[in-house]
Amino acid sequence: MINIQDPDDFKTITDMTQAYFTGLHYGDTEKLRALFHKDTVLKAPTIRRTREEWLTLVASRPIPHTEGHPYAYKILSIDVFGKQAMVKAACPLLGNNFLDFLGSLKENDTWQFVSKMYAET
Repeated sequence: MINIQDPDDFKTITDMTQAYFTGLHYGDTEKLRALFHKDTVLKAPTIRRTREEWLTLVASRPIPHTEGHPYAYKILSIDVFGKQAMVKAACPLLGNNFLDFLGSLKENDTWQFVSKMYAET
């Protein structure tokens, strides 16, 4: 049986992803912190970072908006199944092009990202 996605949940995930893009573009670590569960692990080939390690890096790097980079992030797909969702997003960031996979869960009636895998394309 296929679980038809709840349009409200789909909109919430879309809004969260747009907030993620804004947080990246403006270097807003508090916005990003609120979107990611405290035990999130960010992974890429040979890289493992906690949410706080990642946010420290975000805070210490140049801010894309300040550097004049265009806001060109794109949602490529969103799959929602019950209380789980996966977002595939294109994230051009500071001269690099990343493909992000953002996993999220709905717990206690609240959606949060619980995982991030990414790779440079």
